[in-house]
Amino acid sequence: MAKDKARDLRAGVALLWGEQDQPTRGPKPSLTPARIAEAAVALADAEGLAAVSMSKVAAAFDLSAMALYRYVPGKTELVELMIESVLVPAPDLSAVAGGWRPRITQWAHLSRQVYRAHPWLLAATALRRQAMGPHQLGWLDAAFAALEPTGLPAAQQHRIFVLVAGLVRTVAQEQVDFDQQHDQEWNRLTGELITRHADRFPHLTRAIDAGAFTPDPADPLDFALARVLDGVQALVAPV
Repeated sequence: MAKDKARDLRAGVALLWGEQDQPTRGPKPSLTPARIAEAAVALADAEGLAAVSMSKVAAAFDLSAMALYRYVPGKTELVELMIESVLVPAPDLSAVAGGWRPRITQWAHLSRQVYRAHPWLLAATALRRQAMGPHQLGWLDAAFAALEPTGLPAAQQHRIFVLVAGLVRTVAQEQVDFDQQHDQEWNRLTGELITRHADRFPHLTRAIDAGAFTPDPADPLDFALARVLDGVQALVAPV
């Protein structure tokens, strides 16, 4: 079983990097991995990741699912191709002035833009550790390029990247999940509960009365990211 898994991973890597074996006999393939990924992305953008299947993507080309397997080994590899296809281009932050902090901030905002454009990407990149193509690695490389001027050890730079990437995902997920009607109803019901039981939750009641839950027009990513980077700054230049 482990041997099969290793072979599947190698096949996925070869597909992402354009290194798969090409048939020496028979008709020339009429499709490319890029075209297949484009069709799958369009389906996921319209209906969500769960709607993507080999048969549905094959139907976009008037093919059977079995015919599509000639190009892509399975759905796992298809999703990896989809991820790779929406991460074009990898960000070039070299023109961002001001050093490491504005550069990693720009990286975070560009990353959030991709999640906004393709909400299914949150689920696709959370499934497991996928095979990574050149575009996905380009995003990782750009993050390390932004953090390199901090002079921090590489292991700490990686931990900072994980914090920033995780924060972007959290904010993006909150925005994907937000339902204004549900939010208004939840606020109304919760407010009534707390009003009836104010004596049981005095600190929470005072915080609410003081505006703790008043909607903030500011970008939620900016506030959280600034606090994370304040901590990084303390590592870069301890007081």
